Amino acid sequence: MTATTEHSIPTMSAKDIPQEAFDWYDEYAHGDIDRRTFLSRLGSLSIAGLTLPVVAGALLPNYALAEQVSFNDSDIQASYVTFDTPNGHGQGRGYLVIPKGVDANNKAPTVLVAHENRGLNPYIEDVARRLAKAGFIAFAPDALFPLGGYPGNDDEGRVMQKTLDGAKIEGDFMDAASLLEKHAYGTGKVGMVGFCYGGYLTNTLAANMPNTIAAAAPFYGTPAKAHIEQIKGPLQLHFAELDKRVNATWPAYEEALKKHKVPYTAYVYTNANHGFHNDSTARYQEKNAELAWSRTLEFFTQNLAS
Repeated sequence: MTATTEHSIPTMSAKDIPQEAFDWYDEYAHGDIDRRTFLSRLGSLSIAGLTLPVVAGALLPNYALAEQVSFNDSDIQASYVTFDTPNGHGQGRGYLVIPKGVDANNKAPTVLVAHENRGLNPYIEDVARRLAKAGFIAFAPDALFPLGGYPGNDDEGRVMQKTLDGAKIEGDFMDAASLLEKHAYGTGKVGMVGFCYGGYLTNTLAANMPNTIAAAAPFYGTPAKAHIEQIKGPLQLHFAELDKRVNATWPAYEEALKKHKVPYTAYVYTNANHGFHNDSTARYQEKNAELAWSRTLEFFTQNLAS
């Protein structure tokens, strides 16, 4: 029997993939090129001993690799709940995970989890479970609920999310934050973490809901478009060194944060690509991902304590 390391890509590792392939995947994942163009570019690479299906398979998500906390872990209780979103699409649905022993008499801080630009996929659900395992009530809304919810694959989810009104998605997540602030088992302290598009949402809610979001941790997210001066809670920002697209937005954002005296800490992870925390693809970097996550948990523990 051959053993494989947890979260590894058995057929190919990141070091085997040219940086151009990661850059093209980022363009594809964010809608700048279509799937055919992405695969055509991959096919143009000369990678000794590796076929196009192997390279593409390493870059595209395999969510069997992304489960760190089982959905039936005895330390958590997970369920799907619907909620009213008057500032968004009218009604939303999300994945709520509560730590064992938390109730109205033994409350816990809450964390809103914002997914990427493709809906509530299994990786983001696992992030919510990881937070609950660490003692936080976690809630991960699905922006695609108005269209029937995450369809089971990222390609279709990405296309679906592009058809939605961005302002209404923001409203859905704002109403989710308000729900957490008033949750019967919550302390009233709300943190937020998001990835990629969810990182943008995290920056946006920190700016638009400064009295609700007590601590925000965007991972490779672009800045809020307005009201940066309103941010009160501290930001902990995580960037990937090789993520040219997002990193190009950081200098102006940092200047605005400094101008308005917003408390923040920014980390840049060496040789990391956009999406390095997502353990379902070859972009995942275990060392950097675990360091960023440990910093995030410590950040929430410090800033969401009652």
